[in-house]
Amino acid sequence: MIVVVNIGNTYSRAELWNGEHFEPLFRVETMRFDPNVLPAGIPAVAATVVPEVKCRPGAERIRFIDARNCGNFVDFTQVDTSTLGADRVANAIALAEFHELPAIAVDCGTAITLEIVDAERVFRGGAIAPGRRLMRRALAQGTAQLPEIPFSTELPERAGNGTVESIRFGVDRGAVGLVRELVEAAAQPYGGVGSMRVIATGGDAPFFAAALPFLELAPEEFTHHGIRLAGGVL
Repeated sequence: MIVVVNIGNTYSRAELWNGEHFEPLFRVETMRFDPNVLPAGIPAVAATVVPEVKCRPGAERIRFIDARNCGNFVDFTQVDTSTLGADRVANAIALAEFHELPAIAVDCGTAITLEIVDAERVFRGGAIAPGRRLMRRALAQGTAQLPEIPFSTELPERAGNGTVESIRFGVDRGAVGLVRELVEAAAQPYGGVGSMRVIATGGDAPFFAAALPFLELAPEEFTHHGIRLAGGVL
C-alpha cells in the first residue's frame, strides 16, 4: 500500500493505493494541508505545484516526484524539465500508460494545462493558461467595481444583461474558447483533433467536457495513477 497525494494550487487530495484500486482519504485546501495527517507507517508519494509544502513539518516522509525522478514511462528530454510541474509529469505518464498515443491531457484546475505525448512516448510540451477561478479572481482584484462571481456548472447561452451575467458569459465562454483553440492548435501536427485522444482531468473538467465534445472525461484518479507510477508503484 502507498498514499498518493496530488497537491494543487487550491486543493490537495490524498488517496490510498491498495494494489488494485484507490481508496479516498481526504481533500483539503492546500494552505491547510498537513503532511502529519497522512496515515502513519505507510509510504507516501506526491506531486506538488506548491514548493512551500516541501518545507512543512512531516514533509520529509513524502517522496515528491519530478520529471527527473519518475521512471522511464515518458521521455522528457525534449523539454526544459527544470520548470516542468510535477502534476504535468503525472498527467503525461497517465496518458502514456492508459491511452493510445499520440494524446493530449487537458488539466482543468486553478490553471488550465495541456500535456502532449507523441506516439513514441516523447513529451512534446503543451500550454499553461488561467482557469475559470483565476480569471474571476483577476477581474475582481484588478478592477475597482467588478465582483468575484461564484462558479456555475452551466455554460451561458446569451450575452449578459448585467455585470454578473456579463462576467459569466465572458469568462466561461471565453475559457471554453481558449481550451478549444489550444487543443486544436496542439493537435494540428498530429492530424487534428479527430486523430488523437484528448483527455480532460481536474476539478473543473466536467464543465469543459460538457461544452467540448472532443474532450473525454478522465476518471478522478487519472493524475493519481500517474503519480503512483512515477513513484515506482505498479
